[in-house]
Amino acid sequence: MPKAIVIAGTSSGCGKTSVTLGLMKAFARKGLVVQGFKSGPDFIDPGLHRMASGLPSHNLDGWMLSADEIHRIFRRNHEGCDISIIEGAMGLFDGIGAVSEEGSAAQLAKILGVPVMLVVNARGMARSAAALVKGYGEFDPDLRLDSVLFNMTGSPTHGQILAQAMEGRDIKVLGSLPRQADLPLPSRHLGLVTADDLDRREERLNALADWVEASIDLDALLDALPEYSLPSLSDGGVKMPEIRIGYARDRAFCFYYEENLRMLRQAGAELVPFSPLHDTNLPPALKGLYLGGGYPELHAAELAANTAMLGKIRDFCQSGKPVYAECGGFMYLMRSLRTRAGQEHAMAGVFDFTCAMEGRHQALGYREVKLVAPSPLGAPGAQARGHEFHYSKMTGSDPAAAQVYDVHDRCGKTNAGGGYLKGNCLGSYVHLHFGSNPHMAAHFAGVCGA
Repeated sequence: MPKAIVIAGTSSGCGKTSVTLGLMKAFARKGLVVQGFKSGPDFIDPGLHRMASGLPSHNLDGWMLSADEIHRIFRRNHEGCDISIIEGAMGLFDGIGAVSEEGSAAQLAKILGVPVMLVVNARGMARSAAALVKGYGEFDPDLRLDSVLFNMTGSPTHGQILAQAMEGRDIKVLGSLPRQADLPLPSRHLGLVTADDLDRREERLNALADWVEASIDLDALLDALPEYSLPSLSDGGVKMPEIRIGYARDRAFCFYYEENLRMLRQAGAELVPFSPLHDTNLPPALKGLYLGGGYPELHAAELAANTAMLGKIRDFCQSGKPVYAECGGFMYLMRSLRTRAGQEHAMAGVFDFTCAMEGRHQALGYREVKLVAPSPLGAPGAQARGHEFHYSKMTGSDPAAAQVYDVHDRCGKTNAGGGYLKGNCLGSYVHLHFGSNPHMAAHFAGVCGA
C-alpha cells in the first residue's frame, strides 16, 4: 500500500530540499515509484523533484486551494505510487502570516493526515536541538510530528550527542547528516537553479542519495510509515483532444503548475510545447497560446535574436486568438527587457510596456484576482488565487491595454495593476492556480475552441 510523508524544515535554508531530493532519488534507485509534491506556490522545487523521481511533481497549497481540491490533487497522483514525498516551504508553520496556518506545510499535513519529518540544521547545537524539536512538536497539538532528521552535523560524535539529547521523547531520530561542502545546490534570484539549468544533474542527485542512504535506514523509514490509501477518484472522463494550444517550454519558460496543464487537457486541449528560444515557427493549427513564467531575463539576448519567433508571436497575438501570459511570459510580450547589466533587448512588443531587472524583488506574495471585464479566463466576477514573485519592474503605459483584474494580497489590500487585456491577449505578473477556480481552464479552452 502507498506510503506518504511530509518533509518540513525549521526554516528556509535548513536543507529540506537536499533531503527531499536525496530521499526521492534513493527510493527511486531501489525501484520504488516515487511521487513528489510541493507545499506552496514554488515552481523550481517541483522541477527538481521531477528530475529525481521521473514523475511530474504537483503543488499543494492551503491558501490557494480548498481542502477538497488538495485532496483531489493528492489522491489523483498518489494512487499507484509506492511513496509520496511532500516537501514543505520555509519553516513548518510558515504560511500567509503571523497568526494563520494557511499556506503552511503544517496545515497541509493536517489536511491530508500525513506524518511530518522535521529537518533541523544542527550546526553549532547540541542539547539545545532537543529543546528546539520539543517546541516544534508541542506548538500545534493537532499536528503529527513523527520524526526528526539532524542536518549539518560536524562529526559522528556530534550526531551521537544530538541523538542522546532526544532520548525518552516521542519524536524519533532518523539520523544525522554530515556537512559536505560540495552538496548544496546552486541558487540565484527567485531560488535554486532550475532543473533545466542545473549542471551535473545525475552526479548531484546520486551524491544526495548516497548522503541520505549513509545516514538513514530507508527500509526502516518506509516500514514505519503508515499506509495511506485513498478511494480511487473519477474525473468524469477526459474530452478527446480537439483544441490545439501551444505553450512555451524551454529553459526561459518553465514555470507551470502541473495541475493547470492537466485541467486544460481535461477540458479538451492538446497542449503542444514550443521553444521561444530555439524555434522559428509556432506549431501548426494552434487555437491559443499559454506563455508561462520562468527566466526570460537570463536569456534575453537569445530571445531578442530570434526575431522570427518574436514576429510569429506578435502576429498570433494580433490575430485575435486567445493568449494567456504569466510573469515571464508577460515580460516576453512587452516592448523591451533591460537586464541587471543595463542591456536592453527588444521583445515581442505586443504590450507597449517595458520591464527592467532590479536588485531586489519588486513583488512577493499571494494574490487573489477578480475579473472586472470579460477575458480569455472568464466572465466578470470570476475569482481565482495565485502568487506573484519577480525582480523586474514594469514601466510605461499602453492605452490600448485594459486592466481586467481587481487584485488583492493575502491581507485584502488592493494591489495596483494586475491583468492587462489587449485584443484577446491577457498578460499579468500573477501566476494563477486553476485549481482555485476550475472553470478558468475550461473557459480558456472553450474560447480557444471558439
